[in-house]
This record gives sequence, C-alpha cells and structure tokens, in this order.
Amino acid sequence: MPAGERAHATIVDVAQRAGVAISSVSAALNDRKGVSSATRDRIRRAADELGYVPSIRGRALSAKRAFSVGLVVERDFTVLEADPFFGAFIGGVEETLEPNGYALSLQIAGDAASSLERQVKLADARRVDGVFLNEIRTNDRRIAALLERGLPAVGINPPAGFPFPAVRQDGSAAVHELVSAMAALGHRRIAHVTGRSAYVHTEQRLAAWTDAMSAAGLSPELVLAGDFTYAGGERAADQLLAESSPPTAVFCANDLMALGFMSRAIERGLRVPDDISVVGFDGIAVGDYVRPRLTSVHTDPRALGREGARLLLALIDGDDPDDVDIPPASLVDKGSLGPVRA
Repeated sequence: MPAGERAHATIVDVAQRAGVAISSVSAALNDRKGVSSATRDRIRRAADELGYVPSIRGRALSAKRAFSVGLVVERDFTVLEADPFFGAFIGGVEETLEPNGYALSLQIAGDAASSLERQVKLADARRVDGVFLNEIRTNDRRIAALLERGLPAVGINPPAGFPFPAVRQDGSAAVHELVSAMAALGHRRIAHVTGRSAYVHTEQRLAAWTDAMSAAGLSPELVLAGDFTYAGGERAADQLLAESSPPTAVFCANDLMALGFMSRAIERGLRVPDDISVVGFDGIAVGDYVRPRLTSVHTDPRALGREGARLLLALIDGDDPDDVDIPPASLVDKGSLGPVRA
C-alpha cells in the first residue's frame, strides 16, 4: 500500500472503502450503537487496511471529552531531573492511558501556590477529564478546589479521610522491619532525616519510624529536617556527623538523601557500613550503582501509576471505583546496613 495512503487516510476514505456512510464509520470506531456486527467488522477492517488513525480533536468533540488527564508535579526542576521515582510513576500511568486512547498532560510546579494555580487552570479550561493528586500536603488546598469543580481526581498515597478514590502502598511494616534489623545489629543511636515538611508522605514515614523506634525500646528523638534532595543528604551528614555523639545508623526519607548522606560520610573518612549504616526509602535503580549498594525500603511507583490511571479512567467513565492497595513496600538489604563497630 502506498505510504501516502496510510499517512493521510481520513474517515471519508474509510467510509468509501467499507461502502458505508461516514456516520456509520463514526459509530463503529467509537463503539456506539447503530451498526450491525458485520458492518462494524467491515469498517474496522477497512480502517486497518488504510492505516486510519482517528483524530483526537474529532473524537473529543464527538464524546465531549478531552481524552487527556493531568499530573502536576510539585518539584524543583533540578530535583525532578535527578529523581527517577517520577519517571517510573509516569511509565505506569502511560501503561494504562495509551491502550485506552488517553494522553497525559504533565506540568511542573515549583511550589504549592503554583501547583494549585495549575490544577485550577486545567480544570477550568477543560483541558483534562481528570487529574492525579500526588505530593499531597496537609490541608491541601487543591482538594477543595477540585471538589468545587467536580473534576474526577485520584489520590496517590493520601491520608485517611481523603474524599477521592486513591491508590496506596503501605511502607510502615517495612520501616518496622528496618528498625528491628538495626536494633538486632546493635544500633541504639539511630537518626531519621525527614522529607520536606507539610507533605503527607513525610509525616507518614516519620510516624512509622517513631512507632518502630518506640516498639524497639529506642529513643526516636534524633530527627533532622531534610528536603528529599541529594544536597540535603550531604547537609544532614555534615550536621549529624559533627555531633559529639553521632548516630551509628541513619534512615533517610528517600534514596536521594541517603545517597548524598553516604557520599559525604565517605568524604569525611567514614566507611559504610563499617563506621555508619545508611538506609533510604524508594528503591531507585541508581542505588545499585554506588558502592556499597544502598539498602532501601523498596516501593513500586510504576504500579502506583498504573493503578492510579485505571481508577481515574473508571471515574471519568462514571464508575464509583473502590480504593486500591498495592502490595506493601519491602526492605531490601544491599550492603549499606551493617552491625555497630565494636
């Protein structure tokens, strides 16, 4: 078949090839009633032979949908560039969207105000049929704005009482396992470097660590505020390792901070894990390329994206889907956690 025919086939070409009206082609290709099974099959066969690709604009006008969903990521550009967590999450989203004919509208916001503004613009301009709510804050203003506009939304690891459907992955059991392992290796002075303040998942990880430390009979007071960045991990190392009684083990709220902490500890002449143990959270692939390899609480951002997109499309179609809990995160020991030095 000539290349030009495949590249420029229109709905008119399909109708002529199948010997039917244009309205019949539209009904058949959009799964609407009004054509017989035999005619539907003939139309689809003709479309395949011509290499016909439906117009997104025409499809949207016909169905009164944008066939697009929105994701606003609240991260500094440099942090987003360095953190592969979001790449895996977006990959999972695309696994669900692409077969269903939907596109992802991705935007980057530098702060909470910009994130709110962009979510509102997406909703008011009807550029998307629904949105993901991730990086959720305590008292997040986006929630009320989306409820007011009636736009379908799905939360990613939101708090209890969240008003929209949600997909969650529990990490508390893995954090308890981590603290138990640290205690069994002789660690008593354990520090936690948190993520950015006001984020729900920062508080969730801090709460899990506090509970686990208390359950192990250890003091949970050695907490240092972090920011989810590599540089933040370096700063935390400078501060904690300069203390008169530094920790023997550190749990960072994400892998980027753990990698920064480990790098600075090594620069200061310490051996990991001989002199200090360092553990992260997320399980990003880059943790396998350092030495020692980074022990971490492994999450599944791809599954979060895949299931979140499935929930969102169900909402857009008018369903009332239940929340989804994917398998919990797990502790994977790869070498940066060891016993206290005698």
